[in-house]
Amino acid sequence: MIDFILGLDPIFQVIIATLFTWGMTALGAALVFTTKTFNQKFLDGMLGFAGGVMIAASFWSLLSPALEMAETRSLPAWLPVSIGFLLGGAFIASIDKLLPHLHPNAPMSQAEGIRPKQRKRSTLLVLAITLHNIPEGLAIGVSFGAVAMGSPSASLAGALALAIGIGIQNIPEGAAVSMPLLRDGYTRRKSFMFGQFSGMVEPISAVIGFLAVSFIEPILPLALAFAAGAMIFVVTEEVIPSSQEEGNKDLAVMSLMLGFTIMMILDVALG
Repeated sequence: MIDFILGLDPIFQVIIATLFTWGMTALGAALVFTTKTFNQKFLDGMLGFAGGVMIAASFWSLLSPALEMAETRSLPAWLPVSIGFLLGGAFIASIDKLLPHLHPNAPMSQAEGIRPKQRKRSTLLVLAITLHNIPEGLAIGVSFGAVAMGSPSASLAGALALAIGIGIQNIPEGAAVSMPLLRDGYTRRKSFMFGQFSGMVEPISAVIGFLAVSFIEPILPLALAFAAGAMIFVVTEEVIPSSQEEGNKDLAVMSLMLGFTIMMILDVALG
């Protein structure tokens, strides 16, 4: 499989990787076809798992390579990585204030962004998971961009490990949209369509990230750290609180640790 992907143009590698992650979002959304009842513990556990994967990916796949790359530059290694990390968090924080969205499990009264009350619940839930997927897509695009630029700290296997890890945690993200909508009375088909639609932004943001680092190679360390900061913001501001607000804290925490461990294994074993 790696040999096949190696033979492709780098931009097609990015597209294939993010079509996979989008497909995994659809797989998670398709869980509405397998159950008649909404299981809150199941959703909270899956959200915790997703948070663990994102935290592990932020360090093993993004921050660690960024520091290695920055060590070959003239500036202190910590400087561009720190700046990029903080800028990534600030970027998603800005979008969070503007984009109308609703966290999974939250009532409509807790919708955020500009004029959220003018939107349907289904739209707000999709936009919330779309907010998750922006940094995930950027991370994949930047990782493949680093490989395309020939960075010694980047490898195709590592970029694929990141895509696989994000794909795995996209399963609960798709379910986090479709299952609450099914509970709210939407049909299974509509719940699935809204759930899988949230993954569409990943290929778009991945291509943007890939093109950015391909044309401006010196920003690679900053770009990797930017994606890491964006993901950490999403995890701490939304994923972890959503996984614990229904009282399933121990389950959510253990699921987070499991997700972190699996992503760490993937990155170390493949990267």
